[in-house]
Amino acid sequence: MCMISAKGLARQLSTTFLGKAIDGIWHTGVVVYGNEYYFGGGIQHLPAGTTPYGTPIKVVDLGITHVPQDVFEEYLQDISSRYSAETYSLLTHNCNNFSNEVAQFLVGVAIPEYILHLPNEVMNSPMGALIMPMIQNLESTLRAGAVPQVPQFRPPSAQTSQTANS
Repeated sequence: MCMISAKGLARQLSTTFLGKAIDGIWHTGVVVYGNEYYFGGGIQHLPAGTTPYGTPIKVVDLGITHVPQDVFEEYLQDISSRYSAETYSLLTHNCNNFSNEVAQFLVGVAIPEYILHLPNEVMNSPMGALIMPMIQNLESTLRAGAVPQVPQFRPPSAQTSQTANS
């Protein structure tokens, strides 16, 4: 299992935005049978260490599995409808939830609690309530297949003249 943080940026900015320090915003995947399995727009797998998320900053050994690869692949097929682009949620159904479920299937062990509880820590922070609508809007936009748009700035004088002309 590997976890990747944003190279210390989370630690640097978290105190300002959340009122407490966090070590990272974790992406997790499970390494087994020479591949890393992760949830990103569906269940994905690539040779270990070659995912688009970069080189792991921290690797946690959860144990050795005795589940045969064909049984594991059948299991992934069975859960694939629950881990699709449409079911993804940054805070409640993400790569960490996938890794946790897969780790429990393979070795009977959960991923570290500090990773699973990070979304709750963020949402219970003073800024959590402020950023939640933004996150929900982004998720809705992505599920609809649209490209998120940056709000356009209009100078007050342009808005006033548009209102006067209406």
